[in-house]
Amino acid sequence: MSKTILITGGAGFIGSHLADQLLAQGYRVRALDNLSPQVHGEGAQRPEYLDERVELVVGDVRDREAVKQALMGVDGVFHYAAAVGVGQSMYEVADYTAVNNLGTAVLLEQLIERPVEKLVVASSMSLYGEGRYRAADGSLSDHVRRDREQLKRGEWEPRDAEGRPYVPVPTAEDKRPDLASVYALSKFDQERLCLMIGEAYGIPTTALRFFNVYGPRQALSNPYTGVLAIFASRYLNGNPPLIFEDGEQKRDFVSVHDIARASVLAYESEAAAGEVFNIGSGNAYTVREIAEHLAGVLDRADLAPEITGKYRVGDIRHCFADIGKAREVLGYAPLVDFDTGLQELAEWLPQAQAEDRVNAARDELMARGLAI
Repeated sequence: MSKTILITGGAGFIGSHLADQLLAQGYRVRALDNLSPQVHGEGAQRPEYLDERVELVVGDVRDREAVKQALMGVDGVFHYAAAVGVGQSMYEVADYTAVNNLGTAVLLEQLIERPVEKLVVASSMSLYGEGRYRAADGSLSDHVRRDREQLKRGEWEPRDAEGRPYVPVPTAEDKRPDLASVYALSKFDQERLCLMIGEAYGIPTTALRFFNVYGPRQALSNPYTGVLAIFASRYLNGNPPLIFEDGEQKRDFVSVHDIARASVLAYESEAAAGEVFNIGSGNAYTVREIAEHLAGVLDRADLAPEITGKYRVGDIRHCFADIGKAREVLGYAPLVDFDTGLQELAEWLPQAQAEDRVNAARDELMARGLAI
């Protein structure tokens, strides 16, 4: 008899792709999702992309009764429900804390009463703050930060006390967290709460630190979602992407299909219990390169990115994944190369709704002194 899996946030971007992967491997899938207007639009109904075999429970992860009902008859849980966005988290503090921190606590209290065979929680690369760097003397440094005065001067690269630049290197799981935003703090809280309660109550638990996820089904009208989706929305509306700083900041972009596969690998691996894994591509691209790649596949080379020379509070300069641990323990290897993933995204975009709200989001941050 096949097992039943609950995905919190299961009607969303990552959750729905995970549902597809689980169904393909013979699991039954239930999704708990509040169909947030920021993600799904006002008055949202069941998304068309959600497989008809997924049992959708419309409810909030903060609602004890909804969570209790969603857990009935469930064998395992993927906790992927979260409010997402660094910038917005810095002023909607109560909402982010309620959804991410309190929502996780409500879920865990129900799991204490009825443990499952496995819990996988979606964590985030944001909790690292700045990634790992190599100093001029060759040593590794995990404590790099840029101060506000440096950023005001437009000096974007982290430097040591003698003014020498640090060189970014892949960031591994043993890098100490440096929480630079409310969102990062809440994701760290989700991760640690799940691992702590899992250990205390004998629920094998794994945390996956996702890097920059992209692919079809992203909420293009949400100006706080992933950078690729934001750029796509701009291009589709005939506007150039807005890039903070100088566009040379480096990130790791990973296909949602690889994220879904890694999630199932973590669920099915006994060795993953109690562990944390980076899930990324293992490659680094500058944000400027990302905009130019996307312009190429969308045939919008006429819209050159607008380099704003401004910065956002909570942003970091460089962070990309060392995925060696996931390769060794989970057998994970990214299968979707970046060009193939971008082409898939481009082919999906014409059927997507893409209202450009980027200027409004930027103005909101600037009015609050969070973008300067």
